[in-house]
Amino acid sequence: MYCHVRGTRDTLTVMTQQIWRRDPDSSHRTEPRVLIRVFVGPGELDEAIGFYETSQGTTLDMRMPYPEKNLVLAAVGAFLIIEGDEESLRPYRATTGTLLVDDVEPYHERLLSAGAEIVGPLRKVPVGAGFTVRHPDGAVVEYVHHRPVAD
Repeated sequence: MYCHVRGTRDTLTVMTQQIWRRDPDSSHRTEPRVLIRVFVGPGELDEAIGFYETSQGTTLDMRMPYPEKNLVLAAVGAFLIIEGDEESLRPYRATTGTLLVDDVEPYHERLLSAGAEIVGPLRKVPVGAGFTVRHPDGAVVEYVHHRPVAD
């Protein structure tokens, strides 16, 4: 397991290539965790993490590469920091936020029944499953759940 350590470039490089989450399983959640999306360019993630740790009085609790999408994600408090070049970030900028939930399937069913439009189908993601939906008011929200992954 890796933890966030400021200082050595080697540590940060290794962390960028590993999935690290303080809580790898969201199935125990009784309410969604709201994550506000913040987008940063290549090489700006660690500075952003430092800013949010300091300004929010909390610490990093997730850092994961998403090589299939050429992104790296980190969570600090209520912020999901997404690092990538402009081309890689473009498809994600229209999404208002992310909700980390206990299980995405009941949300998927309830949202469809309530008239929401699925804009990103239910799919496996590196740490669980998720989908993206447009609510009737126009808000675009990603719903995800996390599960432990093998090392």
